[in-house]
Amino acid sequence: MKSVQEALYNWLTIHLVAAARPHDAAAHETASFFLAILESDFGVTAVNAAKDEANGQYVVEYVRGGEKKSAYFPVELAEAMWRQIEAEPEKYGS
Repeated sequence: MKSVQEALYNWLTIHLVAAARPHDAAAHETASFFLAILESDFGVTAVNAAKDEANGQYVVEYVRGGEKKSAYFPVELAEAMWRQIEAEPEKYGS
């Protein structure tokens, strides 16, 4: 991945899928994989995501280089993968 922003987005999208599908081992493994990339490639720790309904976005807070930072992603974009899986579960092993 080329940037922290890209890695955070990838982590967020699969993190949302894993949270919505507790039985989906592949989603949980993939979320862990992207978290490991954030840690090893970008030095990111303490990653947390929260939905900001009022502003229509997800706020991802994290620590990098000892500094607390935030990234913002539109809800529609962040939830696209999860919505696709829910719309066509037969394509995703559900």
